[in-house]
Amino acid sequence: MRQGTKLMYAVVAISLLLAACKGMTKTQKGAIIGTTSGAAIGGVIGRASGNTALGTIIGAAVGGTAGVLIGKQMDKQAEEIKKQVPNAKVERVGEGIEIEFESKVLFDFDASGLKTEAKTSLNELATVLKKYPDTNIEIQGHTDNKGSDAYNESLSQRRANAVMMYLIDKGIQLSRMNPKPMGENYPKYSNDTEEGRSQNRRVEFLITANEKMKSDAQKQAGSSK
Repeated sequence: MRQGTKLMYAVVAISLLLAACKGMTKTQKGAIIGTTSGAAIGGVIGRASGNTALGTIIGAAVGGTAGVLIGKQMDKQAEEIKKQVPNAKVERVGEGIEIEFESKVLFDFDASGLKTEAKTSLNELATVLKKYPDTNIEIQGHTDNKGSDAYNESLSQRRANAVMMYLIDKGIQLSRMNPKPMGENYPKYSNDTEEGRSQNRRVEFLITANEKMKSDAQKQAGSSK
């Protein structure tokens, strides 16, 4: 069977699995998804669905009992972020956390310099991130569809880099972070209206377990058997 066909079946299988898991908690979903998928499948799902957060977080999943333990830690961290960072949209996804900042909170139009209110929000986020050092943080820059593809990719990279550099200044280790330019390729909102375009000009944080957290969870899962 061709690799492309295998991946197509995997995407369909995961889609059916997610539909069947509607009644479950985010933590329970994470345990199942992690057991049935890996980095390659996560990447395919992310591209197919247009949801890069879903793809990244599924790709980093451990699954099983260890995945449940990681999910519980992520539950706690997500609740703290919701309380500490009122300007952010926070969602638990599988074994990870997705955080979205609208660009108007962080930057002026067509600019990559952080606004004063942006620094306040990032200060609040950094406070929580420092309490949970065993996580990886992907920082995605997104734009609307105005301008050329090349310009939008460059702008999204500058914005992701600006956020990363500010967090480094606030004590978050560089090794934990990965800035990624997404350009205009993954809109969450309609680019047909000014409001939708404004919402697409955003930065997203994808928080997943690092190798230490995964190892600790697997050891804990093994000792509880």
